Amino acid sequence: MIKAVAIVVALVALSYGIAALATGSADLGIDSASAAAPECLPAQPVGSSELDGVRVSPAPGSVTANPRTTISLLGAPPNRIGQLDVEGSSSGRHGGKLVAFSQDDGASFVPDSPFQSGEQVTVRAQLGGPSPRQLSFSFKVDTPVVTKSIPSFPNPAAAGADVLSFYTLPKAHPPVLTVTTPDHDASAGEIFTTNGPGPGQYGPLIYDPSGHLVWFQPLSGGQVAEDLSEQSWRGQRDLTWWKGRVLELGFGQGEDLVMNSRYQVVARVRGGNGLPADLHDFQIIPGNVAYITAFNPIRCDLRSQKGQREGAIVDTAIQQIDMTTGLVRWEWHSLDHVGAEESEVELPKNSTPWDYFHLNSIDPQPDGDLLISARSTWAAYLLQGGSGRIIWRLGGTKSSFKMGPGTEMAWQHDGRMLAGGELTFFDDGSNPPIHSQSRGVRLELDTTSKVARLLFAYTHRNPPLLAASQGNMQTLSDGNALVGYGGVPAISEYARGDGSLVFDAHMPFDMSFYRAFRFPWQGRPAVAPAVAASVNNTGEETIVHASWNGATGVAAWRVLAGSGPTALKAVSEIPSQSFESSLTLPKRYSYVQVQALDSAGGTLASSAAARVGSYASSL
Repeated sequence: MIKAVAIVVALVALSYGIAALATGSADLGIDSASAAAPECLPAQPVGSSELDGVRVSPAPGSVTANPRTTISLLGAPPNRIGQLDVEGSSSGRHGGKLVAFSQDDGASFVPDSPFQSGEQVTVRAQLGGPSPRQLSFSFKVDTPVVTKSIPSFPNPAAAGADVLSFYTLPKAHPPVLTVTTPDHDASAGEIFTTNGPGPGQYGPLIYDPSGHLVWFQPLSGGQVAEDLSEQSWRGQRDLTWWKGRVLELGFGQGEDLVMNSRYQVVARVRGGNGLPADLHDFQIIPGNVAYITAFNPIRCDLRSQKGQREGAIVDTAIQQIDMTTGLVRWEWHSLDHVGAEESEVELPKNSTPWDYFHLNSIDPQPDGDLLISARSTWAAYLLQGGSGRIIWRLGGTKSSFKMGPGTEMAWQHDGRMLAGGELTFFDDGSNPPIHSQSRGVRLELDTTSKVARLLFAYTHRNPPLLAASQGNMQTLSDGNALVGYGGVPAISEYARGDGSLVFDAHMPFDMSFYRAFRFPWQGRPAVAPAVAASVNNTGEETIVHASWNGATGVAAWRVLAGSGPTALKAVSEIPSQSFESSLTLPKRYSYVQVQALDSAGGTLASSAAARVGSYASSL
């Protein structure tokens, strides 16, 4: 069994490229024609981003501002922000416009032109009101790595047996989801996940607890979907997911989407300050505000870390975005706060950017603090809301807590804080392997004695699973744990009390996904149901196929048929069987139509009338 697990890990490492990053075995063609790589590793962590009650971005003393950064003042009403002077040490004074946040609690200065790499920028802002004052701070502009030539992950075709095919959705080939332990509680909801990077067609996926497809939106042009979830936005429960390009460096460049229950995009969140939205997390909080991840590869002199003079490093950022205006309200950078010496990843031996931190989750807390997880330092961090200072570290080389038996993690993902203060993570434990198998863990922190204790570890016993990348743990409403194994594309639900397996499923093992979730979901697509029909091989009967991509609550299908599109009559009715329902009518017809019915027999929606094709055309 151990040999089988090793095979799975090797396949995933190839598909997700992490091994190349760890060893620096691939030269990704960093442009080194410009001036020498600057010093970008702060001698000391950057201090607070809060000045006199105002959160400013970039943070005072930051060395990681993109040349296209805006300057944000959060906590100062826009009508009290007076004269704003912005001057670059090389580019001189910058004109621009002050744009208010839709929440009316601050504004961003949008320069007319970008800053210059390597320069120091000084900002002076006059604030009015009962206590007039001036804010003054400065930051340094980084030297971005050009990523246009960096390839995406390979996307080979999937084996025919690994994907589904439908008459009514002929261009869609979603992965097969095989359920090996049937669900004990279907009310826990549908399965939300994605496919890729790796083999097969990319897109967001919803399956029912039996493994039948509910919804799939195939993507093209190298676009990948990641992190399909459900969140509350403007009083409704909507789908959220990321779409974009996944680079071989291990991060994404794209946008986050909000989609309603009719599968219509109702909001788009793009990264700001010159950084596209990354795939690793997208969290909506009240006030029409979102937190996103953004990866920031920059050129850097790494000799202090025994690296190259003309090196590069992957800085990672948290952006708080005003979802109405798209402005960055606040920004935090790992390189400003976490030293490169904390990384567990070996420096590359060439110009490949060193992925020293690899932010992979953001968990906003009710008090404004942020819990984040970093794969490459094997640690989680609690950031103070407003200032961005690190309150404590959990794990890694500088842990604020003594790590009790079983609590140490490696390459972990998806840190979450539960209402009672407990923490959960997906502990990959692999790439290279540190643990014998991946697990979901639930931890307790004793803030008095500064000790972390393991409350429970959820492991897949038969077979043991070891994921080289990705993965998550979701705590369900009944306390059960849903673990998505990511690089080993299994989805398992464990009982809270004894950790017994109550649901188990997997996609084909040469595929991968980022996260998996369970939510009760009701979908009513804006598009009409689909129908496809042909005569059978005798030419005397009519075969009909019906589906409605994304619909829930369809109990049956009514089939109408006739000699023309306006001469249709109900001729049969069949139960909804799975994603696509089929039947044979004992007569040859020229046109058919289908109607989706609810459990009471009411009509939910009707397809268009379709001409019946020949038997040859159906093949």
